Amino acid sequence: MKVMKLTSGIYMENGYIVGDEETGVAVIIDPGDEAGDFLRIVEEEKWTVEKIINTHGHIDHIGGVAKIQSKLNLPFYIHKGDELYVKNATILSGMMGVKRVIPPKIDGNLEDGEVIQIGNLQAKVIHTPGHTPGGVCFYFEKEKILFSGDTLFQGSIGRTDLPGGNYRQLLESIHKKLLVLPDETRVYSGHGEETTIELEKQYNPFLFQARF
Repeated sequence: MKVMKLTSGIYMENGYIVGDEETGVAVIIDPGDEAGDFLRIVEEEKWTVEKIINTHGHIDHIGGVAKIQSKLNLPFYIHKGDELYVKNATILSGMMGVKRVIPPKIDGNLEDGEVIQIGNLQAKVIHTPGHTPGGVCFYFEKEKILFSGDTLFQGSIGRTDLPGGNYRQLLESIHKKLLVLPDETRVYSGHGEETTIELEKQYNPFLFQARF
């Protein structure tokens, strides 16, 4: 398994290309502002990308989706709870005063518990509402790797003051669905640096405020 992180945009959003080195098959997760960088790496590494999957629909995470879709003819998947963010991306980007985001075509919805096949790799979809209603994480059980989007960060959690956010729900999602994963699970989030479940259990101050 190869994980390539690309950080872009004014919000320093982390997008990822995750590939199975045995088969050459890859998936793109949360392509943000710099679609060209994703396209360049896919070409250089000769990945066969099968789909784009997103942890949620905020504009800093979907900014590159439409262009990548167009260039590589890829389907795009997101949880149904976040479709509204995607469909209104142009309006929302205008309200935020950032570069215009073109709404990508949604080809299907991600479901809690669904398993996504990426060559010989398998990613389980974990629905973690709170940052957004349709927020999800992608968990590679065999490799013990979690892509947490904006649900869980190193030493922090996703913001809940935007429309659709729910602080109590976010904490419940993290405690009941993420902190139960193996301590050694590596966490790649939507912003900031890599961490582990063990480190967040021990040192994340937001997670000491509630028990479920």
